Amino acid sequence: MLVLHDIDLSTDGAARRYVKVEIVAVVFAQGEAAVQSREGLNRYQAGDAIVTGSTADRWSVTRSRFDARYEPIPPLVHGEAGQYRSRPIAVLAKQMAEPFSIARTAGGDLLQGRAGDWLMQYAPGDHGVVEEAKFRRVYRQAT
Repeated sequence: MLVLHDIDLSTDGAARRYVKVEIVAVVFAQGEAAVQSREGLNRYQAGDAIVTGSTADRWSVTRSRFDARYEPIPPLVHGEAGQYRSRPIAVLAKQMAEPFSIARTAGGDLLQGRAGDWLMQYAPGDHGVVEEAKFRRVYRQAT
């Protein structure tokens, strides 16, 4: 398995910009715990978002990152549990040819990807893994 460290997809010629188009269900954590995603353990703190995606997968998002990347579907008020849509923010992504692992953030949860899955870079040092089928369903190449 390929173990990735200090990856910056902005310097990788095989990476491209994509925009997520997805409506998700969100609850906000009342305390510290973790949720197991397909890609690995996602620890969270009180106030962080626990997201259920359109394919029933679950993961956590820190509150500051959630606030920047998701918007409530009216009449929902931001910060309430309910339906949110991803904001049209371009991220970098690269499809991986072999199994790999990467930390979500420096010292953060370790995520595992399979051959064909996508390595995501939301910001410098902020990574994710999206399975191939979900990637094709919810990401569009940015213009």
